[in-house]
Amino acid sequence: MGEMRPLRLVAGPVNAYMRRDYSGADMQKIPLAERPHWRNHAKEVGFTFADMHGEPYWDESSAYEFTLEQIEEDIEDPSTALHGMCREAVAEIIASQELMEKLSIPEAHRDLVANSWRQNDPEIYGRFDLAYDGRGPAKLLEYNADTPTSLYESAAFQWQWLEDQLEAGVIADGSDQFNGIHEALVARFAALFEPDSDLHFTAVGGNPEDYGTVEAMGWAAREAGLGAHYCDLDKIALSDDGQFLDDEDRRIAVLFKLYPWEDLLRDDYAAHIEGSGCLFLEPAWKALLSNKGLLPVLWQMFEGHPNLLPAFFESDLAEARGGSGPHAAALSRAESQLAAGHVLKPILSREGASVSIHEHGKLVEQSTNTEYSDHPRIVQAYAPLPEFDGSRPVIGSWIVGQACAGIGIREDRSRITQDLSRFKPHYIRA
Repeated sequence: MGEMRPLRLVAGPVNAYMRRDYSGADMQKIPLAERPHWRNHAKEVGFTFADMHGEPYWDESSAYEFTLEQIEEDIEDPSTALHGMCREAVAEIIASQELMEKLSIPEAHRDLVANSWRQNDPEIYGRFDLAYDGRGPAKLLEYNADTPTSLYESAAFQWQWLEDQLEAGVIADGSDQFNGIHEALVARFAALFEPDSDLHFTAVGGNPEDYGTVEAMGWAAREAGLGAHYCDLDKIALSDDGQFLDDEDRRIAVLFKLYPWEDLLRDDYAAHIEGSGCLFLEPAWKALLSNKGLLPVLWQMFEGHPNLLPAFFESDLAEARGGSGPHAAALSRAESQLAAGHVLKPILSREGASVSIHEHGKLVEQSTNTEYSDHPRIVQAYAPLPEFDGSRPVIGSWIVGQACAGIGIREDRSRITQDLSRFKPHYIRA
């Protein structure tokens, strides 16, 4: 894929970024014949969550088709640039107690978060959720930077789908897929750790989707020549001298945990992290990027960037609308766009929980899951998702290390992508 071409501020905060001509074709959803034995294959490879909650999750009755230009210029390069901007935002946030408070980082663990950044604790992966219709620019909805799932189906199962459909002649020869995720993960682990290093992987037990993500990570680590040991989260213990131990009483020196920092920082074990000598993957500074409070910080830093949507902390709006405070001018510039449509999101929320969409002053959709309704909220301009046969796709753009390595697509009949969304394969047409 193409090299990164970062979008940089030229002059002034609004309409100041270099823009390409987004007059190309829409993205396409193409009906295709399913592989006759794909369910048997899913069972063979352990893809046990191809159906979830009594509904299909993997759906290959159709696929999304892209051009190479759409992938390279509208998704890959902007995603890599967005991740660079997010890293700049981390430095901004840890330097501000006000922002740490707005992101609800517990005061007792703010030094842990800040020190993990200052020590350059390494990152492995993340997933941007993007609204994109094929014409661009893609718009950042949020960043799942700490515990993104759908990794196995993005990195492995949809690649097997492509190879099988090419062999069967269902897709034209020469078609490709934007998917170097697994190879990038192998390279990332190899770059970070000496051969034969032992890594531990953990997730909440009894969740097939989480285990699939963790096993995809362990697979990449093993291919990189590393040891990969799995232990359920609730079986991790603490030794008398403050080290974390697995279920065989082995010391955990490196731990990949599919468990969010926003929860971990509020657990009793959080007090033991700093003195444990354990390197956590993802690192504690990722708590700042998986938090939707990142979105108004990005808009404050890079207002007018074509891949960003106007976003503000809800707590800042009253003062700003009164014409005072540091955000008054930016809100004034974005007010008409927010009035046309905006989304209210808790700063800590998953699978669309406690999210609501408003257009022209009216509530048009809200999540039935209100699990996160007690958290502070942000207001983000609404970017409607394209609609195909009643379904709306979200592009999951995967970052490995600091570069975009591939995409996965989930679609939902709701405007709010939720836990019942379906995963759809994609290909780049020949």
